[in-house]
Amino acid sequence: MEFITKKLNFSNQTIKEMKVNSKNFYNLIKNRRSVRNFKKNSIDFEIIKNAVLAAGTAPNGANLQPWHFVIIKNKTIKKKIRVAAEEEEREFYENKAPKEWLNALKPLGTDKNKSFLEEAPYLIAIFEKKYSLKNKSKIKNYYVKESVGIATGILISCLHYSGLSMLTHTPSPMNFLNQILKRPNNEKPFVLLIIGKPKDDCVIPAFAEKKKSFSKITSIF
Repeated sequence: MEFITKKLNFSNQTIKEMKVNSKNFYNLIKNRRSVRNFKKNSIDFEIIKNAVLAAGTAPNGANLQPWHFVIIKNKTIKKKIRVAAEEEEREFYENKAPKEWLNALKPLGTDKNKSFLEEAPYLIAIFEKKYSLKNKSKIKNYYVKESVGIATGILISCLHYSGLSMLTHTPSPMNFLNQILKRPNNEKPFVLLIIGKPKDDCVIPAFAEKKKSFSKITSIF
C-alpha cells in the first residue's frame, strides 16, 4: 500500500518566543480549578464546538480517533442524567466507597447531591471507542484510554483558555449514559464534563491551591 505524505506545516519560533509562550500558558492553566457551583447563563455554542474540535486534534493510536463527544444542553436530558448519576452516587457513598476514599473526599464537601448536572449550561459526555464499526465489521482501536485521556486534557485546557470553568464527573458505573444518550455498545463512558461559568460566590477548598513543586513531580536524567 502506498502512503501519501505532505510537508509538515511547522512554525519555527525563537527561543525567546518559546519561553514566553510556555510561561504564559503555565500562568493561565495554573489557575484552573474544578468548580461545582455554576451560573445558569447561556454560553455561545461556538466556544464549545471549538473546544471539541481542539480535542479532536489529539495524538492517538494509528489516527483511529477512538472517541465520541456528546454535547448536552437539553434540560430534560440533563435531568435524566442527574437522576441516574445520583442513584449511582447514593450507592457509592452509602455502600461502596471505602473509608479511606470518603476521608479523602471530606475536604471537598461532596455528597450524593449533584445539582450542578442541571445548573450548568453544558455537559459533555466523552466516550472511548473500544472498537469502531465499518460496514458491519469491527475495527480494533489502539491505545484507546491514552488517546481519549489526551483528548480530554486538550478539551479541558481549551475550555479554560476560553474563559470557562468545568468539573470532571465520574459516577461509577456510568453505563446509564449509553442508554440516555443512545450510544452503541462499542462505546464506553470515559468522563462527564460539566461546563459553565462559576457563580459569583463560588468557593473552592483552600488545599486546591497547593500543587506539588517541579522537583516533586519531575525526575531529570
